[in-house]
Amino acid sequence: MTSTLRLEKITPANVGAALELRVRPDQEKNVAPVVKSLAEAYAYGTTAWPRLIFDGDELVGFVMAFVDITWDAEKEPVDRRSGLWRLNIAAGRQGRGYGRFAVDAVRAEIVRTGGDRMYVTWEPGEQGPEDFYLKLGFRPTGESAGGQTVGVLDLT
Repeated sequence: MTSTLRLEKITPANVGAALELRVRPDQEKNVAPVVKSLAEAYAYGTTAWPRLIFDGDELVGFVMAFVDITWDAEKEPVDRRSGLWRLNIAAGRQGRGYGRFAVDAVRAEIVRTGGDRMYVTWEPGEQGPEDFYLKLGFRPTGESAGGQTVGVLDLT
């Protein structure tokens, strides 16, 4: 991956481009659009960590993490989790390492904030991203959330 890859915060100058970002049509059932993610980021405040992925001047993706939230306070009040919430790589830009770059950036942010595990959920099925996450070292936890598989990556 070249050194031109970077993350940027969402700003008034780039929010329009963020809202135009689209995944391939066959993947739309697997990931929410950026507009929904930004609404959730607003609602969840500092728990959400949304960023745009640029390669040079080109917007190639969107990533959003969740940082240090309680998974289920009634069952496990000390089970704090951080992880990858959304990953949208633009149609026609996949398979170039942008997703791996985004996952690595989320990993670095979680480690920076004191986390030692990174969680993600994915839609099961043929067109889903399971193989991508498994290749990166995530392993299924045996849990599901909203019908999605929950995976974890140890960061220690």
